[in-house]
Amino acid sequence: MAEFDTDLFVIGGGSGGVRAARIAALHGARVIIAEEYRMGGTCVIRGCVPKKLLVYASHIHHEIEDAAGFGWTIPQVNFDWPTLIANKDKEIARLEAAYTANVEKAGARVIKTRAEFEDAHTIRLASGERVRSKYVLIATGGAPNHGAPIPGIEHVISSNEVFHLPSLPRRILIQGGGYIALEFACIFAGFGSDVTVVYRGDNVLRGFDEDVRTHVRSEMEKEGITILTGCTVKSIDKHGKDFTSHLSNGSSIGSDQVMFAIGRHPNVANLGLEKAGVGINPSNGGIDVDGFSRSSVPHIYAIGDVTHRLNLTPVAIREGHAFADSVFGKRQIQVDHVDVPTAVFCQPEVGTVGLTEAQARAQFTHVDIYKATFRPMKATLSGRDTRMLMKLIVDATSDRVVGCHIVGDGAAEMVQLIGIAVKMKATKADFDATMALHPTAAEELVTMHNPTARHVRQAAE
Repeated sequence: MAEFDTDLFVIGGGSGGVRAARIAALHGARVIIAEEYRMGGTCVIRGCVPKKLLVYASHIHHEIEDAAGFGWTIPQVNFDWPTLIANKDKEIARLEAAYTANVEKAGARVIKTRAEFEDAHTIRLASGERVRSKYVLIATGGAPNHGAPIPGIEHVISSNEVFHLPSLPRRILIQGGGYIALEFACIFAGFGSDVTVVYRGDNVLRGFDEDVRTHVRSEMEKEGITILTGCTVKSIDKHGKDFTSHLSNGSSIGSDQVMFAIGRHPNVANLGLEKAGVGINPSNGGIDVDGFSRSSVPHIYAIGDVTHRLNLTPVAIREGHAFADSVFGKRQIQVDHVDVPTAVFCQPEVGTVGLTEAQARAQFTHVDIYKATFRPMKATLSGRDTRMLMKLIVDATSDRVVGCHIVGDGAAEMVQLIGIAVKMKATKADFDATMALHPTAAEELVTMHNPTARHVRQAAE
């Protein structure tokens, strides 16, 4: 009788788990992958993909408003939320089917049920079936975190429920200042909702470059979004279909919906990790892993948001692929988490890669800043009051571009390509030697020849 029923058991059918299962199966491993909700995980089902579809939908409002400046007369238009949600649901169902089919075509077995550890090698399914696996990969992702309990917390929705609202809220309060909070604030504002953002910090987008934070807030406020910083929601009252949120600054705000997007925590609860001996990283609450995604138990690995390292879908996919290659492909591959490009799909969107100005000044003795803000060409005829931000951070000693930050239309697309240059350690001279492509916003990245600021850190005496 074989010691193991399978070579690899993957717990979690999100982007990272699916990639790992598929690649391991293509390497010839016997693979089982279990998902208790829907194949595709957070990103595909209730995260990046449906969110981006809603971003596109809400941005059309801007296009309609801007059309008059270009000579278009557009009759009165109407927006129907249920139609958008129904069309979004059809696309998500198509993607879920594709994810399942691709894994099965590679030779892996898909089980749509919950899976937990019974011991370090044994997985118990919700059906009662037990599977012994030589290797186990935990890819259960993360979950919304509402923070400490407050009166009325049961009335709050998260990014899970927001995609299934039966109607568009006329007024919505969103607590949080990160990716998800700002993206949905702009989505709802684009549909015409009255939006209030409440955030405990001094400004939104903590951890981003300070110029980006200031610019994004200014642009959002121009669009009529109210941003209240330095306070939190302390309690929520329900009155029929309406809500009143009481804030720590003593004020109260009425709304049709209250959404919390204050962060996500690793999905480690009730997996039986203690039965398997898998350790938790005390600094972040995620599964503790080494550079090869190996946990404290040598044959158990973890990737993606459940490790709470760098919570981005492409990172989870890269980690899953590297795991499969290392364990089953006989190629030791360690994922590099440095200089990972990222985007915030607020409106205008943010694209960033590398170091912020503050990080660069702490790391290097000589730092040059190249920054430009300008009215995009499209706005000259549309009349829209908006400005773009372009910023390059340069280690002046080596001339290497160590950071790039863009706010404006197309920022994410630009930063994906700039990410290659930053990863290759391109210099400012390389940027200067690149011919500009006119007329584009991106040409600003290769035409900023004079530093707007220079910082020299004096050596400690």
